[in-house]
Amino acid sequence: MPKTTMPTILIKASGIERYYGNFHAVKNLDFELHKGDILGFLGPNGAGKSTTMQIISGCLAPDAGQIQINGFDLTDEPTQAKQLLGYLPELPPLYKELTVDEYLSYTARLRKIPKAEISQSLEKSKSRCGLTTVGNKLISNLSKGYQQRVGIAQAIIHNPAVIILDEPTVGLDPIQIQEIRQLIIELGKDHGIILSTHILPEVQAVCNRVQIIRQGELVYHSDMKTLTDSMNSQQTELCFSKTIDISLLDETKKFWNIEKITETNYLAELSDSETNEEEAIQLLLKLITDNKLPLISMSPKTQSLEQIFIDLTANESPSEKQINEADA
Repeated sequence: MPKTTMPTILIKASGIERYYGNFHAVKNLDFELHKGDILGFLGPNGAGKSTTMQIISGCLAPDAGQIQINGFDLTDEPTQAKQLLGYLPELPPLYKELTVDEYLSYTARLRKIPKAEISQSLEKSKSRCGLTTVGNKLISNLSKGYQQRVGIAQAIIHNPAVIILDEPTVGLDPIQIQEIRQLIIELGKDHGIILSTHILPEVQAVCNRVQIIRQGELVYHSDMKTLTDSMNSQQTELCFSKTIDISLLDETKKFWNIEKITETNYLAELSDSETNEEEAIQLLLKLITDNKLPLISMSPKTQSLEQIFIDLTANESPSEKQINEADA
């Protein structure tokens, strides 16, 4: 039998807990990140995304739980574990009075890159982030999009296994957003990336896996293919010119559950995910035609990522004011 290649687990987090006073910000959170993953970490404001990112990056200690970075325990072996991480917080840690080259050289020294290798590391990170022409420019004179690129460059200058990006496209214009997304996709080929965001199109554009957090708890996790499949319609909307006798469609019960929504609108949902949808639709149309029902339209009901997100996070998350009060 051919050997199967097991994915390299770069982050394994289990049972993460974090309190701010009496406020339970992160609750028994588990997840894994594999090499080649771009994991979309979603949640409404105040859901615990940034707290989780700070814990995983080693900037904030968990109250309970274990985090391993490529096999190194973040608590017991923090130096080795953190060397494998690159982190771009929501507000990039830039010294805007420095030039791009000065700043990246400084971050390279902080990362203890050998002096003889700093120049090569600097040029490589600039090249990957599209900064080769702005090395001598002051960071303060760069556009917001280029400042984000500098922030990503400092996160990858030591070629870490894991890159954590917290809201990397907030405040950017559409062109800058597209450029940063393409950069993330390119980086995802050689690293594992956690992308913390509440911008849903961003997740669909770049991620291969998604996790959704609500009030500190993980409420959904899936690969994007499974999520996309779940978004494909299993429901059909029927609109008639007048109220119909729904019992005339009883013969479709083998395939459809039909519900009256309004006086003239009905929702037909496939009764079994294994049902042949084309066969079911043909039967439904035959019954409508045979009974001369006044059908106006028949269309699949689509479910967007936005709707899935709203359904999973419908209960409002605690506000920042609540967090601060709990911490006081």
